[in-house]
Amino acid sequence: MAATATASPMDYVPVSQWYQDRSVFVTGGTGFMGKVLVEKLLRSCPGIKNIYLLMRPKRGQDISARLTELLNAPLFDKLRKERPHELNKIVPILGDVTEPELGIGQSDQNLLIRTVSVVFHSAATVKFDEALKLSVTINMLGTKRLVELCHRMMGLEALIHVSTAYCNCDREEVAEVIYPPPYDPEKIIQSMEWMDDDLIEAITPRLIGNRPNTYTFTKALAETMLLKESGNLPVAIVRPSIVLSSFQEPVAGWVDNWNGPTGIIAAAGKGFFRTMLCHESKVADLVPVDMVINLMIAAAWRTASNRPDGIAVYNCATGMQNPITWKEFVDYSFVFMRKHPLGDLIWYPDGQIHTNWMLNKLSVMTLHILPAYVLDGISMLLGKKRIMVRVQAKLEKAAKCLEYFSTQQWRFSDDNVRHLNSMLSIEDRSTFMFDVRQINWTQYLESYVLGIRQFIFKEHPSSIPKTRKQLTRLLWLHRFSQLLGVVLVWRALMLRSTAARRLWFLLLDIMVRMARMIPYV
Repeated sequence: MAATATASPMDYVPVSQWYQDRSVFVTGGTGFMGKVLVEKLLRSCPGIKNIYLLMRPKRGQDISARLTELLNAPLFDKLRKERPHELNKIVPILGDVTEPELGIGQSDQNLLIRTVSVVFHSAATVKFDEALKLSVTINMLGTKRLVELCHRMMGLEALIHVSTAYCNCDREEVAEVIYPPPYDPEKIIQSMEWMDDDLIEAITPRLIGNRPNTYTFTKALAETMLLKESGNLPVAIVRPSIVLSSFQEPVAGWVDNWNGPTGIIAAAGKGFFRTMLCHESKVADLVPVDMVINLMIAAAWRTASNRPDGIAVYNCATGMQNPITWKEFVDYSFVFMRKHPLGDLIWYPDGQIHTNWMLNKLSVMTLHILPAYVLDGISMLLGKKRIMVRVQAKLEKAAKCLEYFSTQQWRFSDDNVRHLNSMLSIEDRSTFMFDVRQINWTQYLESYVLGIRQFIFKEHPSSIPKTRKQLTRLLWLHRFSQLLGVVLVWRALMLRSTAARRLWFLLLDIMVRMARMIPYV
């Protein structure tokens, strides 16, 4: 739904100024996108009052310990060095989206109700193969509980719900609207309460229908439920496509998880992932995480400043304005994995994408599974841990999840995103940049690979000269193994075919004759 006409320049309030003295409540603040959101708000909106983060204890850590760990991450280096006092504005709120009333105590509820002006809801389970019951609990019921809390907030000016562009992946053309759901969301929630786990698992494929997983299914229903439950709340929905590392903020290439293509690219860089099913000419709709966050911050500003009729939807995608194909993505990734090689390589980074599933299956057997068993066998003989078969099983599962998106293509219209960008001042367009036309894919993917190297594998850039030497040795070994393979295949053909033997000796005779014709120096 397009927003109404913009205010006159005289009435324009800059985005960072609008956040002055306002408090924000964030769910999912410890996740990949949530961290970037918190860092960006503190760095670019210095007048912001407080950021309340919904957090739960995890792995034996209470929320204070988790917050300390969060703020010590490399993502916050710039803030810690330049304006460390800003970090004091983060206030952890004990809670859990899977619990009634979000698990928030009454005193904290009262605090949020009195003080919060903006809510960013990014808490979700992003596991594609998550059990339907848990996916419904987090992605749908958690959203419903948040909306109930928002209705009680005295000064709420904007609720930004993070969805996904693929929640309507059963359509090739996806507009910035909320589509009718396949089922009543409330009935789905109720059915999860009385059905046992075995029954839910049995009916899950039929329920999700043409959608590939429980994630896209529950996110679609959550949008419909939001439309029904929000009433007169000021709400906007941001739908990112496949979210990758940061474009430029606070540091180019920042990434901290293995989700989506990242885990596969990392494994390919190590040399033990070499084939996947993919239609190379299809558009890979990738978007940098900092651009998504900038759009979310601007969408909240817009929703509060000039409330649209109903819920505004923003498809945050690159395919319409700045497309890149899967082939280009894979090729660039290999180029930069060789330019900036990882340490402790298993083999030379190389591989192919296949459109034929049988050929890909054969390649998986010969290039993934068989070498994994060989390496684990060697490890067993050396008394070391056997991990490669297990690693390949996880990678195969990740590749299977990605296949749905790498073998199809969608058109995500983004008129609302473009219009919102046009409404910003020149300064705000720079500070809160989400114009995907600015992405230079070559430069971005080099930063992406360097980010995987630095932030996931914790390898310092100074180690690159050393790893390049290792890569050169592996290249010679790789070429020798390829030559050996050709020779063995040719030898096998010679043993079976008289014609092949004759051709072989003919080629040898020609080579000898040519060698004799070369004059001595």
